[in-house]
Formats: sequence, C-alpha cells, structure tokens
Amino acid sequence: MTKPRSKKALYIGLPLALAIGAGLLVWDHWFRGNAGYPLEVIKQADEMQDRLLSFDSHITVPVDFGTAGNEVDKDGSGQFDLAKAARGRLSGAALTIFGWPEIWNGANAPHKPTDGFVEAARNEQEVRYKIISAMVRDYPNQVAIAYTPDDFRRLHGEGKFAIFMSMLNAYPLGNDLNQLDLWAARGMRMFGFSYVGNNAWSDSSRPLPFFNDSVDALDGLSDIGKQAVQRLNDLGVIIDVSQMSTKALEQVAQLSRTPMVASHSAPRAAVDIPRNLSDKELQLIKRSGGVVQIVAFSAYLRPLSQPTQDKLNRLRARFNLPPLPNLAVALMPGDAIIAAWPEHTFGEYASALYAILDEEPKATLKDLGDAIDYTVRKIGIDHVGLASDFNDGGGIDGWNNVGEIRNVTAELIQRGYSEADIAKLWGGNFLRVWDQVQKAARPLANHPSSTP
Repeated sequence: MTKPRSKKALYIGLPLALAIGAGLLVWDHWFRGNAGYPLEVIKQADEMQDRLLSFDSHITVPVDFGTAGNEVDKDGSGQFDLAKAARGRLSGAALTIFGWPEIWNGANAPHKPTDGFVEAARNEQEVRYKIISAMVRDYPNQVAIAYTPDDFRRLHGEGKFAIFMSMLNAYPLGNDLNQLDLWAARGMRMFGFSYVGNNAWSDSSRPLPFFNDSVDALDGLSDIGKQAVQRLNDLGVIIDVSQMSTKALEQVAQLSRTPMVASHSAPRAAVDIPRNLSDKELQLIKRSGGVVQIVAFSAYLRPLSQPTQDKLNRLRARFNLPPLPNLAVALMPGDAIIAAWPEHTFGEYASALYAILDEEPKATLKDLGDAIDYTVRKIGIDHVGLASDFNDGGGIDGWNNVGEIRNVTAELIQRGYSEADIAKLWGGNFLRVWDQVQKAARPLANHPSSTP
C-alpha cells in the first residue's frame, strides 16, 4: 500500500528543510561578510577572535545614536551598534566625544565661524557624553565604561563591551584648561588636540582657509597647548597626536613625559598628505613608547585614482583654480585663495568636491595590510595598533562595520602574523600605553579628581 502523497512530502521535505536550514546557518557563520579568504583562514580567524581582547581606538558617536532607527542594541544601518560589536566579537572601542564648529548647519549654511560656535561645539560634546551615559544606563548587562586598563580586561572577561572615552578637538574648550580636569573626572582617558582647522591650542595638519587658517599659524602649540601637555600627563590622560601639524607633534614629543598615541592615522608612505604621518613622526611616537593606530580610511591608505583626479581638475577649472598641486587639496577645500571666497561659493565647491570623493572606490583590506606592514617594518610590532574611524568617513571593503573585524584578523593571518602579534595589534599595545600613562599620573590637590 502506498503512502499518501502528503505524508511522502512530509517524510522527504522535513529532513530536506532541516538540512537546508543547517546549511544556511553554516554558510551564515563562515561566509557572511567573508572578504574572499580561504575557509581555513576564516576558521582560524574566527577561533582567534573568540580569544582576542580586541580594541578599536577611534569610533565617533553619532549625535542621533540611540534614537528611533538608530537603536544602540539593534543591528541597524550604521557602522557601530552593540549587535554588530557582539557579532564581530569586538571587546571595546574608544567612543569619541567630538565637537567641531559645524559650518554646514543653519539657515545661512555654509557660514564662517561666529561667536556662538564654541558654545555650539561644547553642546555637541554634551550630547555625545549623554548618549554614552544612556548606553551604560540602559544596557548594563551588555556595556560599561572602562576607566582603567584593568576595567577593560575585566569587562572583556565578563563578555561586556568596554567603552573607552576619548575626546577629539580642543576647539570647544576655548581657553579653559580646567575643562581637561572636568572631562577626566567624567571618564575621558584620551585627548586629541586637533581636527580640521587650527584651534587656540594647536595647529592642525589640515588648516582650513575658510576659517582664515594658515599653515603653522601657531608654530605648533600655543601657550595653553603646551600647558595642556603637562596637565594631561598629570591627569593620566593619553595624548592623541592624530591630526596635529608636524611642529605640534614634535613639541608634544619634547614636552610629554608619557607615551603618545596616534589614535587613527596612516603612514605618509601610503598617501603623501600632511594628515598622514611621516617616517620621522612615526619614529617620534615610537621613541615615546607610544602606538600608531593604523586607520581604515580609504583616502589615507590609497591615492585617489586618476579618473577621480581628472574629475577634480575639471571641477577646479570651473572655479578658476589651478590643476591639483597635491593630494591634500584634493581631499578638502584647502587652497589658500578660498579664504577670500564668499560663503556660497565655498559651499558649492565643497559640496561638489565631496560628491566626487564619495564616488571613489574604497580601499581594501590589502591596502590596510600594506600600511600595517610598512609601519611595523619602520617602528616595530610593539608600536602599531588598529582603528576604524567609523561614523566619520572610515570603512574599507571588508571592514565597513564593527561586525566585520574577523576579516582584518584573516588578512593579518594571511600575511604571516602570529597570534601573539595579532593580539598586540588588536589592543595589547594600546593597553600597555594606557597602563604607562595612568601610572605616570600626578593628581594635583587643586584639580578635580581624575577618577570617576
């Protein structure tokens, strides 16, 4: 007697469905986001990621993080959230409390800085600090702030994402050195003086003519910038030299008694722009005992393609600018003549420039690996780390969000790095520097406490 067709379908279909389902799970685990590495390398990277303490030294906190559509705990469209961090097994990251005079906002944008810009940038810092505080309050079983290296290691052991609070750009602090004490008391453990444009503390590697900036306007650090080096040393806060001018970085090297960190930089040998670090600057960071965190930012890892440069030159001709003299002015509106432009002209040019840059193909994990190799050859494995610069332009093919860090590990395995060396790159070197900086702190009686 034959079985009814419905039962036949059940006997055949259920095992088939289970097999397909199991296959999809296997595929999702081993091949989701795989950037083309052999399966044995992916398996090795996957197993290693479970053991590694991994740290990304620069992620910007979006000002809308935690709002509807950008939830902290959901796998959303952004480059960072707790769901992606768990999938990638990222132990923690420097979440950056960033403030900048936002020239693009408002009814008259773009516009030159006004007296209210410092207060607006300071408010931006507060918004980001509140977002971090809310993350910790609302998801205590998933995330916490690491105030010390031991905190970071403990949180990693507990399976919680560790937030290391950093700050980028002295602009919002005005001329108030005591702001450093206040932020250290809140948990800031790394401070970067510079972003785009010079400020009252330091020259930037990217002075902005629209702000009436000029190269080396302060000749490096100002008086308050020099005082800040000593204050940060006393507070046990790491000094971040990414984005500083060469002269400013050299002065930090002379004045600081603790190791320096470049939280998100690349070697100038990869792309010849002042934003990247020269061999001399790499050596200064090494001699301080510090670390260069190689950044996954396409334009700093690989020169712009000729078709993109051709488009930029056609744009420049429209605005009566000479052909590109260097890659630095290709990546931002950096020509000195722009200081004399009306605001609307600057806005039209800048918008068109960034639209062209957005079409440039992204750098790859190979480009990142090449930059890591070069820096390791120049200053040694003990002085190199990793950074994404997510949410502020970072991201390359194969590492475009925090869920894909396994691919970086796979690239390093392919290049012959040992597990011990990969552990140094993924956080071991940074934690060593953090230990040294905190041990060298000298809290002053008349300063607010540097502990939470």
